[in-house]
Amino acid sequence: MSRIGKKPVVVPAGVTAKVDGQLVSVKGSKGQLEFLVPDDVSVVHQDNAIKVDPRNDTKRARALWGTSRARVNNLVVGVTSGFEKKLEITGVGYRAAVQGKVLQLALGYSHDVNYPIPAGITIVTPKPTEIT
Repeated sequence: MSRIGKKPVVVPAGVTAKVDGQLVSVKGSKGQLEFLVPDDVSVVHQDNAIKVDPRNDTKRARALWGTSRARVNNLVVGVTSGFEKKLEITGVGYRAAVQGKVLQLALGYSHDVNYPIPAGITIVTPKPTEIT
């Protein structure tokens, strides 16, 4: 029995969720996300919650049960509050800076590493050794 899978995913106010067969679509203030649930798992939208259950008692279905529930929960979190990751660079002379649409990293190489920032991603460097 999956401890994560048996909990329903609560859909908060301001978020619309739609289940069309195995496709779960969630729309909120930060955009719209979709996830195609594997065939071994059934998904049902009831009231203001999404319930995920295994279709049969196979090892694969039980393994995908908790994973699918977590992925659906990540959809809801992504369209409501979004995701944020904070990184700290540790090392003598290591630093980061954002210049336009490029993240410039000095990581001890003979040259700087320039990483283009993908569309829809916001990167901020409050300090030269912190990336948010």
